[in-house]
Amino acid sequence: MSANNTDHNVAAAQAMLASDKLPFHRKLTYGFTDMAGNLLYTLIGSYMLYFFTNVFGLDVGTAGALLLLGRFIDALGAPVMGVLVDHTHSKYGKNRPWFLWMALPFTISVWLLFTTPSLSSTAKIIYAGAMYIIAELTYTALSTPITSVLPNLSANSDERTSANSIRMVLGNVGNFFAVTFVMPLASALGHGNEQRGWSLAVGVYAIIGFIILMIAFLDMREKNIGEEKIITIRESVKATKNNWPWVLIVLANLLLWTAYSARNAALPYYFQYNLSDKGLISVFNGFSIIQIIGMASVPFVVKYLHKWGTTILMLGMTMVGQVWIGMAGTNVTSGLIGWCLACIGSGSAMTMFFSMVGDTVDFGEWKNGIRANGFLTAMGASFCIQMGSGIGSFIAARILASFGFTAAKATQTGSSLSAISFTFIWVPVIIYALSAVCMVFYRKWEKHEPIVTEELAERRAEEENATATTN
Repeated sequence: MSANNTDHNVAAAQAMLASDKLPFHRKLTYGFTDMAGNLLYTLIGSYMLYFFTNVFGLDVGTAGALLLLGRFIDALGAPVMGVLVDHTHSKYGKNRPWFLWMALPFTISVWLLFTTPSLSSTAKIIYAGAMYIIAELTYTALSTPITSVLPNLSANSDERTSANSIRMVLGNVGNFFAVTFVMPLASALGHGNEQRGWSLAVGVYAIIGFIILMIAFLDMREKNIGEEKIITIRESVKATKNNWPWVLIVLANLLLWTAYSARNAALPYYFQYNLSDKGLISVFNGFSIIQIIGMASVPFVVKYLHKWGTTILMLGMTMVGQVWIGMAGTNVTSGLIGWCLACIGSGSAMTMFFSMVGDTVDFGEWKNGIRANGFLTAMGASFCIQMGSGIGSFIAARILASFGFTAAKATQTGSSLSAISFTFIWVPVIIYALSAVCMVFYRKWEKHEPIVTEELAERRAEEENATATTN
């Protein structure tokens, strides 16, 4: 290739990246996907163990086993879903049609999961396990394209970070309405019947979630969908070869979701039994909306601390917040301060991981010549959410069961209360610290990103020139 052609390709690549802007309204509707997902899925992550034990009527050991088994099955479904996305070819693109296809199955299955049928004890366990697995699988089929579509919305890393930040903010709005109002709404609609109340409340959420997903589908657009090639399963797996930044992100994100889920699983028990105030469950969950501050600030902080440094800062803030809650004891005001710090940190760290997994798709293409959006992001996002949530909930359930917790007792033993406190405060701190260690090693790969981005843009510019010359 001549020097003139090379210079022309470089200039074309730089111009392509500079002009690849994503309209603000599309960033908003991209965020609608996560807002709808969180409006329902957060109920599972935050209240599933509590619902199974205190509403549905299962013992904590059985509930914990169901959560782990269901998450394990669904986690295995994540890479399968990634391959399906990579093999999808439609006029809407690879990812966008999944929002249309899965909106109704997802919303209905979550509603059925929080509906208690009149069955025998054994049949109820089977029903609970089956609906839990179905709800999780449908969420995987929805959440995988939410993450994997991001690299297809724009090739500009700054635009991706901005879109992902808006997505996380709106996702947190969905989270806020889910965790804050579901218990009061269930009480209001149930008129003393908790099982009826939960079914009606989640039914309302399901209708709203479906409408939001349809709006997101109608506005979303993927770029270059006519040029995308369908890759084989072997090629999808090959995209992970020597993709060390992807390996680090998967491990770090898995640890984050394990810690986050253990904390959320223990939260209702902590306020109901340790602080003897069930009303604080909705209050503290309501204050989690403050993590929007951290999510919205991520693009600005990244400019100074880079992605790895920003993630470590946010994980550190989360750990400080958790320790603060533990030191606050029964002082609710002080505990709220620590809770806000923990929420800002954890929410911002999640934002970073969802953004960085998109960058590892670029690295896989640069390193191996294969762009496996679906598979890489499914493993880096959906798999981590599913597996981490299962492990975290199982850890919480096993610790509580080991120290004699039972929902049938209005007052728990001293050992049970200590177990609840340890699970809610200290287990997350330990696991968040391990996640931060992974990000120390990620620093090396982030420094290499500008080279990857520019060389990929040059390759695309060269391909476009070759196509134009041929035609």
